[in-house]
Amino acid sequence: MARTAEKLDEKIRARNIRLILDVATDVFSRKGFDGTRIAEIAELAELPKANIYYYFSSKAEIYSAIIANLIAGWDDALSKLRVDQDPAQALRDYVKAKLLYARQNPRESRLFASEIIQGARFLSKKDRAHMRAATDRYVAVLEQWMQEGRMRKIDARHFFIMLWGATQFYSDFEPLACDALHRQNITEHDHAMAAETIVNSITGGIIPSSGSW
Repeated sequence: MARTAEKLDEKIRARNIRLILDVATDVFSRKGFDGTRIAEIAELAELPKANIYYYFSSKAEIYSAIIANLIAGWDDALSKLRVDQDPAQALRDYVKAKLLYARQNPRESRLFASEIIQGARFLSKKDRAHMRAATDRYVAVLEQWMQEGRMRKIDARHFFIMLWGATQFYSDFEPLACDALHRQNITEHDHAMAAETIVNSITGGIIPSSGSW
């Protein structure tokens, strides 16, 4: 009986945390950190305010949890870039994974974009250090490909900035993308075409004798 009750408590805890983070993501993405109130999160989640504080000690902790989940998704996309992989295929996989994650998590992407535009005031030192370390790690992968003659020599850091901008634009600046494409909304086909265009442009310029898409 005790084990059953414990499992039930774990399910309730997991469900409430998911609910809180989902609601908070929506509010943060619309109002930013300063404009968001714990009381509003509690109201939209239909939970007592005390329950929010039971799972999270502060608004900042909720915000950090959302950012941590987003960074984990980006880490997963970056993991496609491995030294032992064919560079063209690895870049295809990365771009497609990054675009897909942004498409499936647009609120998180816009929240992060808003945070950066406002000076990254609430992005923790730990998260910034993690992202710098991840960039260094995958810059080393690209530089290894260059040394082996499997990729033309370029500035790997500027290359990642370019990829970042290209893969985030469709979610972070969707109204502009829709205007350019004469769409009301960005479709799955648009994301597929974006991936194809980005990767073909990249591989055609930096991968010696790269194959077609």
